[in-house]
Parts: sequence; structure tokens; C-alpha cells
Amino acid sequence: MTTTCTHLDQVHAVKPRTPEGCEECLKMHGRWVHLRLCLTCGHVGCCDNSPNKHATKHNHSTGHPIIRSFEPGEDWAWCYADELFIEPAPIAR
Repeated sequence: MTTTCTHLDQVHAVKPRTPEGCEECLKMHGRWVHLRLCLTCGHVGCCDNSPNKHATKHNHSTGHPIIRSFEPGEDWAWCYADELFIEPAPIAR
């Protein structure tokens, strides 16, 4: 396992596409536990503790590597590709 994220070049200054909640859960009237923001495209998905795990499904379908917590007061990210926790969350350069 790496100790440095090798995908920081894919972090963009994104706007959440659905700031009110998980994009897919909102469409299907589903529920979520916590929200995650894709730092490549702005997709808002639910966490792996949520029934549908849409943030991880988004990663699998797009290859977008880094999500950050979309919870108030949290400042961390996760790189799926490197399996690496990043704190504080990276910002677009």
C-alpha cells in the first residue's frame, strides 16, 4: 500500500451536483447515512454504511479515484485507487 496519493492531479474545484443529498438515492427515494463528494466531477453519493453504497459504485463505474466527506465539519478524503485516507482533504490547485 502506498503512503502518498498518486491521483491528486485528478482533484478539481467541483460543485456538488446534488447538494441536498445522494444523487441516486434522491431519484429512487432511498436513504443514506453519510455523504461523499467525488473530487473529479462533483457527484454526491452515499457512504459504504448506507444501503446502496453509491459513492463506491460511482468509483467503480467511472474510475474517479478520490472522494471527500460531504459531512459538515469533516475534512478528510479517501483515494479508492491507492486505498489511502487523506487528512486534510486535498484541494484543487
